[in-house]
Amino acid sequence: MESIIVNSENETIELGKKIAQNFKFGDIYVLTGDLGAGKTKLTQGILSYYNMEKEISSPTFTIVNEYQTDNFPIFHFDVYRLSDSDEFLSIGGEEYFEKGVCIIEWGELIKDILPKHYTQIEIKKDFENENRRIITINKI
Repeated sequence: MESIIVNSENETIELGKKIAQNFKFGDIYVLTGDLGAGKTKLTQGILSYYNMEKEISSPTFTIVNEYQTDNFPIFHFDVYRLSDSDEFLSIGGEEYFEKGVCIIEWGELIKDILPKHYTQIEIKKDFENENRRIITINKI
């Protein structure tokens, strides 16, 4: 487990770029944290590593957005609006786990159906400094 402190949105984006350098086909990243913690900003950094930062949009209403890199697709999920894991299964969500790299915002809501191994990235706000975030990366 590794904890990193970032002090701005730009540092969150830079961390996303560093994380993306290690992506491999089949990886699953579960992003957790309060509303406005920086989950989508971290994803923006990940996509900017692949020169797709202008393409990012939050998939809140579509559930999943797909981005194609030279080596694999990246599936960016936002499961905040799902009522439970069954709803994720009913849209065929688990099929994406074997089709590329998955980034799942609010993934703790479907924890019971996640594969055995994934990387959890928890983003916590520092209430003493509104720009600071404590980001903990844990391979499960």
